[in-house]
Amino acid sequence: MTNGTDPPLLLSIESISKAFGGVRALSGVSLEVRQGEIRAIIGPNGAGKTTLLNLISRVYPPDQGRILFAGRDITRLPTHKIASVGIGRTFQNIALFKGMTVLDNLMLGRHPLMRPGILSSGIYWGLAQKREVEHRARIEWIIDFLEITHIRKTIVGALPLGLQKRVELGRALALEPKVLLLDEPMAGMNVEEKEDMVRFIFDSNEELEKTIVLIEHDMGVVMDISQRVSVLEFGVKIAEGTPEEVRANPAVIKAYLGSAAQAVKG
Repeated sequence: MTNGTDPPLLLSIESISKAFGGVRALSGVSLEVRQGEIRAIIGPNGAGKTTLLNLISRVYPPDQGRILFAGRDITRLPTHKIASVGIGRTFQNIALFKGMTVLDNLMLGRHPLMRPGILSSGIYWGLAQKREVEHRARIEWIIDFLEITHIRKTIVGALPLGLQKRVELGRALALEPKVLLLDEPMAGMNVEEKEDMVRFIFDSNEELEKTIVLIEHDMGVVMDISQRVSVLEFGVKIAEGTPEEVRANPAVIKAYLGSAAQAVKG
């Protein structure tokens, strides 16, 4: 039950199920994400976390259940329209164009917002030119925000992993989404790179007012930046609550956290 002080509901997952052949990836999973929160989704490998993000972003459809975004049923929305409704995404395996520059990759993130019309695009005049300038200005702002000015003309494939992940975050932000789906944004990073990414995620939430759904295995990060945590095991949600509630939940400790929970607790 909500009250008058609760932020509005932005994303609602209702009894979602998905199977691949004989493997059931998700079974009746439900969760609600409110505007402005950072929601973490945790669980062992194979728990169904990435499958859940793939269903939200319409990489493939659910077998059962439905997904509501800002009050709109997007369960059967065509995949190419997901970006335009306000959902941005990063991937567990970086999905950048490795042969293109940082700047070009970020500009591609603006593509769903570029609608100048065939005539104006063809002659590059008037409205199309004005919008091009506006899009470029926004990208330059994102470059400054993520502190990647020094690599703006660098080919992405030549960058270390930490910077590539930062560029991918920038491409998602370029879409100006209402919600960011981040799939293990800190996987493979060293301590310094993780600290930077945590700061940019937190700033995206606080300064840019982005709602964030985050899959992450680093429990220190999850407990530090999340308002609420949902826990999956074998495709079933076994717990949900504040970081403190989840950390103390015996089912979560048994299924996933183990002694790490005590280490974080201490």
